[in-house]
Amino acid sequence: MTPERAAETSPDLRAYLEPGTFVDSDHPDVRAFARTAAAVAADDTQKAVRLYYAVRDGIPYDAYYVGEEPRFFRASDCLRAGRGFCIPKAALLAAAGRAVGIPTRVGYADVRNHLTTRKLLELVGGDLFTWHGLTEFYLDGRWVKATPAFNLSLCERFGVHPLEFDGRHDSLFHEYDRAGRRHMEYVTQRGHYADVPYETIVAQFREAHPRWLALGGHGRRDEFAAEAAAEAG
Repeated sequence: MTPERAAETSPDLRAYLEPGTFVDSDHPDVRAFARTAAAVAADDTQKAVRLYYAVRDGIPYDAYYVGEEPRFFRASDCLRAGRGFCIPKAALLAAAGRAVGIPTRVGYADVRNHLTTRKLLELVGGDLFTWHGLTEFYLDGRWVKATPAFNLSLCERFGVHPLEFDGRHDSLFHEYDRAGRRHMEYVTQRGHYADVPYETIVAQFREAHPRWLALGGHGRRDEFAAEAAAEAG
């Protein structure tokens, strides 16, 4: 979407083109990241696809890089850290989409994750993860869901199908892994937002996942991926 077209966007979509506190699409680093990733794309759909893979695989999923501070939820901070869990990765993808003129928003659902590490299960307090984050692009007149959380190398370590995205079909977690084991189950849909509902999410995490939230980002880089490889192997 060109700037001229963006200016003509209906009021209902303009909120999904403007920068937010956490979906900070006006941050110079986010804008540079988005321009580079989408540089050779011919249209908005191709831009969205290229952005998706840039976030999915360029920013490794790290379940232990979590904390209460806003920096653990903000797009530009996720980009700077070079890692993040599902919520900041979804915010980064949404910010990148807006940075190239595509109306983009963040969405959430509670999911039951049947395949994860023993340590993470203990920290989270079970296999129910509240406020799992995803991204929605407005393409060809409709909203399309994209889930950039798990990078390809992590999926290979866990033996799960990586999520692909073509800009036309929703990209959502698979119910089963490659071996036919239960993988991910969507339990409760929490809707979509123009920006990350930070205070609501943190309040829920304090109640549902206090030990996980208390990590404060002190998990070692690649620790979660190493555990996944060890337990899967």
